[in-house]
Amino acid sequence: MRENTILVVVDPAAGQNQPVLARAGWLAKQSDARLELFACDFDSAIDSGRFDRVWVPAPGAREQLLARHRRNLEELARPLRDRGLTVTVDVVWDRRLDAAVVKKAAAHDYWLVAKGTHHHNVLQRTLLTQTDWHLIRKCPAPLLLVKDRTLSAEPNVLAAVDPLNQHDKPAALDDRIFNFGADLARAVRGHLHVVHAFATPMGVELPPDVRDILANEHRNAMTEFLGRHPTVAERSYLYEGLAHESLQLAAKEHNADFVVMGAVARSGLKRLFIGSTAERVLDRLPCDLVIIKPLDFELPEDDQ
Repeated sequence: MRENTILVVVDPAAGQNQPVLARAGWLAKQSDARLELFACDFDSAIDSGRFDRVWVPAPGAREQLLARHRRNLEELARPLRDRGLTVTVDVVWDRRLDAAVVKKAAAHDYWLVAKGTHHHNVLQRTLLTQTDWHLIRKCPAPLLLVKDRTLSAEPNVLAAVDPLNQHDKPAALDDRIFNFGADLARAVRGHLHVVHAFATPMGVELPPDVRDILANEHRNAMTEFLGRHPTVAERSYLYEGLAHESLQLAAKEHNADFVVMGAVARSGLKRLFIGSTAERVLDRLPCDLVIIKPLDFELPEDDQ
């Protein structure tokens, strides 16, 4: 059963200036959710017992560092609790933050895992080395990547669906994307929009009659999908173009505050060269991004 809890990934080095805390606190207040502040740290010197180039016993050094982080989280939790929110804290010792978050999320059924995000350069996007990229692929719970921006008074939530399942997505994932987007829009007293983009195979220039057939196929698939979710038929949009480019355009045209989209796990070299639409749009969207995984999501064998 889903826990009505938001796991908030806190950067221990960032102090009080963490937009993800403000966003998660606001969402928790809007949705009557609980918060769990989560931090991870690792120090190879402490782990090995080596300090200042000499080997010395350091009993309790790890525990002292974790206790300090826990005190810092309690400080961050205090103003949230003063607003009437239920907040717990947890700190773990792990070499990799993404691995620690995935383990934590796999042991629970959180409503959201929230983490702040920032710009990644071209090399980082290509090698997919950063925590954000790993979490996009691996986090089993809905993942909210927060940008440092102010939300609209009535936030707009864009649910990006793929009714023809052309991007290796199981059909049921669209329903999960829509349902989560609808729940989020209700919680924040905002508006839900549904968007779908299609492009010609490999960008090939098709004859007009063939292009019309393709467009009609996607239009009919969208109509069928909306038939199962009629409440947003008047706020649905079909774009012709590459998915990541169309999502950027849709987010701008409809003043999106959140984009909800799906991502499936990729394994081996395929993930390095293909990448998902979510990975491509992360730096380019001006708004927060929510990543939804299939219900039967499992990590690829080479990532376990």
